Amino acid sequence: MAEHQPKLRQHIRHVKTDKKPKPEWQKNTASLSRWLHIYLSMVSFAIVLFFALTGLTLNHADWFGDKEHITKFKGTMPAIWVNSKDTNQVRKLEIAERLRSDHHIKGAVSDFIIDPGQVSLTFKGPGYSADAFVDRTTGAYKLNESRAGLVAVINDLHKGRDAGKGWSWVIDICAIFLSLLSLTGLIMIFFMKKKRASGLITAGAGIIICYLVYLILVP
Repeated sequence: MAEHQPKLRQHIRHVKTDKKPKPEWQKNTASLSRWLHIYLSMVSFAIVLFFALTGLTLNHADWFGDKEHITKFKGTMPAIWVNSKDTNQVRKLEIAERLRSDHHIKGAVSDFIIDPGQVSLTFKGPGYSADAFVDRTTGAYKLNESRAGLVAVINDLHKGRDAGKGWSWVIDICAIFLSLLSLTGLIMIFFMKKKRASGLITAGAGIIICYLVYLILVP
């Protein structure tokens, strides 16, 4: 038995050396995909959690009983800002900033309408709105401010509604992160011979299930 052991070892070494090494590009691609997937997962954790939770709050807004709080203000501003016959001379910036400073108004100006008798403007933000009506003769104004609760704010952030261009960029970046996370996971599965077939079948089944759910449940 002992005399056969050297031959057996030689045979094992021969079998091992016959295995072709993986190409360098394949090793690098697998390594990079794994690295990206791990760290993108960590970075995307908060993103996925936020959009998952706000997806639930959007779908069941009635669960949270979010109430709207309306506050009304009155005041005056210099009539010269609004009573010019030339509408181009109406001081839009001064009007908006006066309302902001006097009543701590938030949001961006979404509408500014100049009618013969009054100027009306609207401020919009996530879960927030304020409507002002300024008399063009006297400069007297009325302001109605509406503030919703936290759930309404995060729901609007989820939709990107009235959140400004900066937040729109944040949503785009989040979408890119999540897309990269999915793609790196898909690339990784191609380098796992034992799990490649089952992984791809599972991914295909997931796509088909989503499509069937759409066909069955969506009117």
